[in-house]
Amino acid sequence: MNKHQRVKKNEDFQQVFKKGKSFANRQFVIYSLRKEGQEEFRIGISVSKKIGNAVTRNRIKRYVRQAVHELKDELRPDMDYIIIARHQAAAFDFHTSKKSLIHVMRIAKVLRKK
Repeated sequence: MNKHQRVKKNEDFQQVFKKGKSFANRQFVIYSLRKEGQEEFRIGISVSKKIGNAVTRNRIKRYVRQAVHELKDELRPDMDYIIIARHQAAAFDFHTSKKSLIHVMRIAKVLRKK
C-alpha cells in the first residue's frame, strides 16, 4: 500500500467513524465511508494495546495489510476503510486472518463480485 492509500490523520479517522457504516465479525470491525471522486481506496488499521505487545500488534497489522494488498482489485475504489482488530485476531495465522477479513468485507458488501 502506498502512502496515498492510507488513512493517517485523526480527523479522517473520526470522519469515517462518524459518517461511515460499521460491520463486524468476531475478529475484525470494518468502518466504510464512500468518498465521491476518490480514485483509489484508503485503508486505516487500528490495533489496541489491549490485544497484545508490540510484536503481536505489528504482526496483525502486517497480516491485514497483506490481505488487503491481495484483495485490492476486488475492493471498491471510492471508499475509505478503517479496520479494527479484535482480541481474537491475535491468535490467528495469516490465512485464517485473511479468510476472516474476506468474511467481514462480504458482510459489508465492499468486495466486487467475481
